[in-house]
Amino acid sequence: MRRYIVIEGLIGVGKTSLCRLLQEAHGAELVLEPHEDNPFLEAFYRDPARYALPVQMYFLLTRWKQIDRIRQLGLFHPWVVSDYLFEKDRLFAEKTLSSDELELYDRFAASLGRDMPTPDLVVVLDAPTPVLLRRIRERGIAGEDRIQAKYLDDLRERYEAQWGRWTRSPVLRVDNDALDYTRDQGARDEILRRITQALDQGTHAPPDDPQGGLFRGA
Repeated sequence: MRRYIVIEGLIGVGKTSLCRLLQEAHGAELVLEPHEDNPFLEAFYRDPARYALPVQMYFLLTRWKQIDRIRQLGLFHPWVVSDYLFEKDRLFAEKTLSSDELELYDRFAASLGRDMPTPDLVVVLDAPTPVLLRRIRERGIAGEDRIQAKYLDDLRERYEAQWGRWTRSPVLRVDNDALDYTRDQGARDEILRRITQALDQGTHAPPDDPQGGLFRGA
């Protein structure tokens, strides 16, 4: 059975690491966000007002191109795993663009966003803001050292609003500060177990779990 899994969460929360863990465990094909290829990103961190629109349009168009790849991969690979949800692009756009820029963006996004493939499961990772800031500093990606707690907290609120209205697929919440699957084999086994359980149960919530749960948006 084909599985299309999306891993989501804030910057530095461990999305790509979990994608690679699923690749190793299930032979999954990866579709990763084109973060490092965006030629405007470092300039955006220095001057957000000037570079917000080209950054956002680059991400939008690149993500759209990858959607066809996800559809095609689903025909040949039992597992396809991506480290972003197409709809997340709008969260960043509404935060960084002016009203006129956002109107232009929405026209393109509405056209490009038709017939998006539906994930079988969205795994939402979370960790406290100080933990995210530490991880961001440790990985040392150019420009990310300018990210501040206020920026992450605002994005967190926007993400939470999105999950509150999300109805397209089940969502599994995971606190990966408490579940360090990058270093602990036991944690790796646990996160893989939770994802398999969530896929098997679909829209039915698993038993109460203090470190993560499955729900559908209302």
